[in-house]
Amino acid sequence: MKKLTLALFAGLILVFACQRTPSDRKIDLTVPWRFHSGDDPAWTGATFDDSKWELINPTDIWEHQGYKNLDGFAWYRMRVVIPHILIDDAYIKDSIQFKLGKIDDYDQVFLNGELIGENGKNILPKIQPRPDFFKGPSQWDTERRYTLAANDPRVHWDQENIIAVRAYDRGGAGGMFSKPFEISMVDLPDHIKFDFGQSGFKFVGDTLISRQFAVYNISQKEEFKGTLTIHANRCDNGSLLFKQETVLNMPPGIRTVFTVNIIKDLAVPATVYFSYREKSSGKEVKERLEMPYILTPKPGKTPRINGALVFGIRPWSPLLYKIAATGEPPLTYSAEGLPEGLHLHADDGLITGMLSKKGEYTVKLKVTNSVGTAGRNLTIKCGDLISLTPPLGWNSWNVWGLTVSDKKVRQAGDAFVSSGLISHGWTYINIDDGWEDTHDKNGNIIPNFKFPNMKEMCNYIHSLGLKVGIYSSPGPRTCGGYEGSYSFEEKDAQHYADWGIDYLKYDWCSYGGIAPNPNDHQLKFPYREMRRYIRKVNRDIHYSLCQYGMGDVWKWGNEVDGNSWRTTGDIEDSWESLSGIGFSQDKCSPFSAPGRWNDPDMLVVGWVGWGPKLHYTRLTPNEQYTHMSLWSLLAAPLLIGCDLTQLDDFTLNLLTNDEVLAINQDPSGKQARQAWKTDECQIWIRDLEDGSKAIGLFNLTEYPLPVNVKLNDLGLKGKWMMRDVWPQKDLGLVETHFEMNVLPHGVRLLVLRKP
Repeated sequence: MKKLTLALFAGLILVFACQRTPSDRKIDLTVPWRFHSGDDPAWTGATFDDSKWELINPTDIWEHQGYKNLDGFAWYRMRVVIPHILIDDAYIKDSIQFKLGKIDDYDQVFLNGELIGENGKNILPKIQPRPDFFKGPSQWDTERRYTLAANDPRVHWDQENIIAVRAYDRGGAGGMFSKPFEISMVDLPDHIKFDFGQSGFKFVGDTLISRQFAVYNISQKEEFKGTLTIHANRCDNGSLLFKQETVLNMPPGIRTVFTVNIIKDLAVPATVYFSYREKSSGKEVKERLEMPYILTPKPGKTPRINGALVFGIRPWSPLLYKIAATGEPPLTYSAEGLPEGLHLHADDGLITGMLSKKGEYTVKLKVTNSVGTAGRNLTIKCGDLISLTPPLGWNSWNVWGLTVSDKKVRQAGDAFVSSGLISHGWTYINIDDGWEDTHDKNGNIIPNFKFPNMKEMCNYIHSLGLKVGIYSSPGPRTCGGYEGSYSFEEKDAQHYADWGIDYLKYDWCSYGGIAPNPNDHQLKFPYREMRRYIRKVNRDIHYSLCQYGMGDVWKWGNEVDGNSWRTTGDIEDSWESLSGIGFSQDKCSPFSAPGRWNDPDMLVVGWVGWGPKLHYTRLTPNEQYTHMSLWSLLAAPLLIGCDLTQLDDFTLNLLTNDEVLAINQDPSGKQARQAWKTDECQIWIRDLEDGSKAIGLFNLTEYPLPVNVKLNDLGLKGKWMMRDVWPQKDLGLVETHFEMNVLPHGVRLLVLRKP
């Protein structure tokens, strides 16, 4: 185990953050904690000597701190004096809270040897720890905030207190992470909450944006009287768009719903500010929301062919390819140069059939309607390699989690068609964990009651012109505790092919119990084993290795014949997660190629929630533009993770910009590289097949930032024509440098082409 060396000593800690008023005092817990892997009940105790334990940063997972192969149990310990002055200076004096960020996957928290919290829920005094606290769905995305009465005997005021955290990780990322990490008295912001997660912004006509939100008092005994103020300002010039004040009294437990309607130019970024000021204390609770802004132009009436320029298939595998096209319906499709064995359906643009010989074929596609005609070449490569461009599709996990069902999968397929996503090249409808039941006595995998007829469902998805994905694990159990493929690999591969599966996500999960400290051979073995059997079936199945980047999988994923491989742990809908994952991908860049894709995990836009309770993504509009731009530059698989039946105008605009998708689908297969980096901004550049350059300017700060770009710093010489990709506008000629303003956590995505 690699040791983490820190200059600071985690001993007796008493820190107050600088605040404007005494009542805002907090004890900072972001300093190093003591850490030890393993599990022992004695580690809860105040008298236990942890001085020989290693030091660790509590705000980052343990894999980033030298514990790469650590799954299972580990403990954190902290010694801290809690001064009574916290109560004396508090506005609300009856409760104290311990904020411990998030923990992947499960936790129990002890204070002075007594259990106070478990998996994000408070524990009453005298309740014994549960031995099975790590069973059930992962709690990695749950904020750990444990609240105790000020007179709770488990709190030792003006004395040393021992906080001990028992963490359990069942695979992938593990341990404490995120923020805040602090001790404080409960205050007004802990009682008065703004709830924006139950609805999104709605566009009404061409100028009006509407948003519903709620204000609620979660206290069961405190009443607050005050004023609610809402105002909205443009981001470019600060001008006021809207202002409203309302007297608002909040009895205990009350929840009040409001709707705000703001008139604005839909393409102009703006911010809405919410404030509740309590009358007697003058204390204030504040929130802000960035309003969505539409940059992608709507498709015109004239036909346009979208999607990939190249398509790979193996000999004797059934081909299904949908010509992605927009334009005023009805559209008529034709193709010149289709090789023998393939057939085009002129009314819906489906190409089906089978090729018997290896070869490369150039097919001239044509789409016609009453307004005009569009034409474009498609290269079909029949050989050993498939997925010559990154998959575009949907995956059930980030929205439905283990509650996925046949009905929800069919609804996602229907939504791809009705929303028009299929017309922009979106193809895969993927079932994640939660579909499996067991293997019968003959070794046949049986779906559970939620999927009564898997083959019939696949046939339905295929009839829409879409493809179907499925999920399993090389271990005996999946991450959700369902049946894995261990020792049934050949049978499972054949069943997938018989059903009509086109994509397999193969998740390490319980294989960690078979290879708890895997060496290079053990990391590769289960993936090589399943690929061996997938190769035997007469069906092309995209092979996605899901093992969170262990052993630098991007260096050997090609060796085991993977088509894509996860390079990170699971993403969540926060800037911390998005930026931490996205901007760490430079190391993977040399290993991206057609049919071999680095996968930084799925998209977290729209309505997400990991099932069954959903919320609108916590990413701001700026951050969502960054998400799509960066993932496209990275040539990453784009798998939508939201409820497609609630697809709002902004999310649809985000997913249907054909010039952004063209960067992602560029046939060169080259991933962007990090060309420039400071604490405030990063510049990423991707070489495209036609010699042009895709460039992303990313603002990492909380404020608008002018980014000055010198072409020499990017290795570019001469004159270039510059295009702003999201609004699809030409910006003219640049030669030596240019400067652009970038919004907070936002992006400017550009393409530079030679004149």
